[in-house]
Amino acid sequence: MESENKTLKDFILLGFLKGQVVCTMLMATTYITIIISNCAVFSIIKMDSHLQTPMYFFLSCLSLLDICYSSVTLPAMLVNAITGNRRISFHRCFTQLYFFVCFGGSECLLLAAMAYDRYVAICHPLHYPIIMNKTFCSGFVAGCCVSGLLNATFHTSMTLQLTFCGDYHINHFFCDVLPMLEAACSNTQSSQVLLHVVTVFLGMAPFLLVMNSYIHIISTILKIQSSEGRQKVFSTCSSHLIVVTVFYITGIFNYNSPSSGDSLIIVQVSSILYGILCPLLNPMIYCLRNQDVKKALKKAVIRTRTV
Repeated sequence: MESENKTLKDFILLGFLKGQVVCTMLMATTYITIIISNCAVFSIIKMDSHLQTPMYFFLSCLSLLDICYSSVTLPAMLVNAITGNRRISFHRCFTQLYFFVCFGGSECLLLAAMAYDRYVAICHPLHYPIIMNKTFCSGFVAGCCVSGLLNATFHTSMTLQLTFCGDYHINHFFCDVLPMLEAACSNTQSSQVLLHVVTVFLGMAPFLLVMNSYIHIISTILKIQSSEGRQKVFSTCSSHLIVVTVFYITGIFNYNSPSSGDSLIIVQVSSILYGILCPLLNPMIYCLRNQDVKKALKKAVIRTRTV
């Protein structure tokens, strides 16, 4: 690394303005909601014996991942907004970068795994217990985590090799790949190539798999004779598709948009959508509208009152 980086200067995050009370309250409320809702979903699934199926196993993993994902950025953002101190140390910045990329990449693959699970359940119900067995599901989740770790390792090591000059300004709310490439004053071509390649494998490919799964699911639903049954499944699928589409499209755009000019403002907005909004909506869309989860939640509440 060049001599400028050896001084380990603090980075300065330019995404925040001082004294944003409303913004601070909104972030605090959002983070508390994410933690409570995802912890509730994870706990209910683990405690209720009727929810020990592959679908709910994936949902519990998603809840745990969303807790970790939002905790990488939101607490630090809250501190910065409250104190008005937008400085972040060199080591904290790269630690934040590593885990944000790690959890984001893992969630891209996990959402694809969940879509495949629904595809097998609806389109091939007789083969579902055989295909989606415990070993396969555990291996799938482990593969998502390993891929996320490798993705974060590649991006972080490549970014660490860059030279950061001047005031170390990062035009973002937190340390992410594209704003840090923009802040570097050395050649970022290798990092840009890696960014585009990884986006294809961890962004576009899983998104296409999700779309393909839902196309087959919808075509199967259309064959259902009962209009009430079709409406119920369509309602669930449409909610899933909205959240998944927002996550993938904003994520893909965020890591493939031009790294200069007004586009960085759009990058800030898109990163909020896939990094904060999706962890907030996931438990509501996937679980809290689910009848089985509602029943398990009612049982848990009644059990708590009687204790």
